[in-house]
Amino acid sequence: MGQTITLTASDGFKLGAYRADPAAAPKAAIVVIQEIFGVNSHIRNICDRLANEGYVAIAPAIFDRIEPNFQSGYSPDEVAVARKFVAAPDWPAMLRDTQAAIDAVKDAGPVGIIGFCLGGSVTYAAATKLSGLSAAVGYYGGAVVRFADDKPTVPTQLHFGEKDTGIPLSDVETIKAKRPEVEVFVYPGAQHGFGCDERASYDKASSNLAWQRSLGFFGNHLK
Repeated sequence: MGQTITLTASDGFKLGAYRADPAAAPKAAIVVIQEIFGVNSHIRNICDRLANEGYVAIAPAIFDRIEPNFQSGYSPDEVAVARKFVAAPDWPAMLRDTQAAIDAVKDAGPVGIIGFCLGGSVTYAAATKLSGLSAAVGYYGGAVVRFADDKPTVPTQLHFGEKDTGIPLSDVETIKAKRPEVEVFVYPGAQHGFGCDERASYDKASSNLAWQRSLGFFGNHLK
């Protein structure tokens, strides 16, 4: 359904992106921000699913500055390799690349953003710092708690797993306390990555519920 395109960030850097367009006229657009595993089959599938819901969906390859076209699966060895990309994350660079994706689809209508894992953190930062967004949805972003003093400028929804070993519930409670205007959901028994059907931690019931909540949120705010 989708195609690979090239984006140009504000500093002139060119990066890849996967873009999926709906069959009919789009009702809005959604930027999809990857996990640490690149714009892999899971992220492309998210874009395709959003296109089926009537949205233009675009996933910028925010690791292209480090290793162009990086993609990974979810085996323990692949996870170990992927972690190197976030040893010292360049948040300003990732946000520049995210802004390039927002700008590339803003002609389709209101623009939302959704991100997973690392992308969940980037999504929250984007909601506080970038222009052109109308709604933001983040899944299990571990750095959100570090950014929680910054207030999103658009409606924001966050999803966390109760049993996420990398994001303690105390962090989630801190986010709730600092940002009462943000909609936060915690999924009982769910682990990190529960929304990805390619991961061992996939939780179908939690994933389906989170997805329906995400679509409902975008439906309310991308008008």
